[in-house]
Amino acid sequence: MKKIINPAGLRRPFSNSSHGVYVPPGAGLLVISGQVGIGPDDVIPRSVKAQAELCFETIGKILAEAGMGFEDIIRVNGYVTMREDIPAYLEVRDRYVGDPMPVSTQLIVSGFTRAEFLVEVEVTAAKAA
Repeated sequence: MKKIINPAGLRRPFSNSSHGVYVPPGAGLLVISGQVGIGPDDVIPRSVKAQAELCFETIGKILAEAGMGFEDIIRVNGYVTMREDIPAYLEVRDRYVGDPMPVSTQLIVSGFTRAEFLVEVEVTAAKAA
């Protein structure tokens, strides 16, 4: 359904991602708010990797509720508070999102609503209706 766009002659994206994703008319679109690393028990792990796992577990449940899966993701935005946490975040992202990779942006931000949060992930997904 989605078409990955990586034109010849362009530098590869910095991380495992695509330059563009085309979604044809008539596809259902799901936009998921930024998810932070907190469990249903309100526990916030101390590592960015564990928090990223919780972010993607939550995203998986939201996707499933909409009749979608990780393969339907067309965009991932990841936000971390420290540059050195990007590799750990990307390791988790790549494990959940898979191949072909959607478009993706990683940003370093000064913080989130609670100081304990180290990562936030938002996604957009699309699936043929």
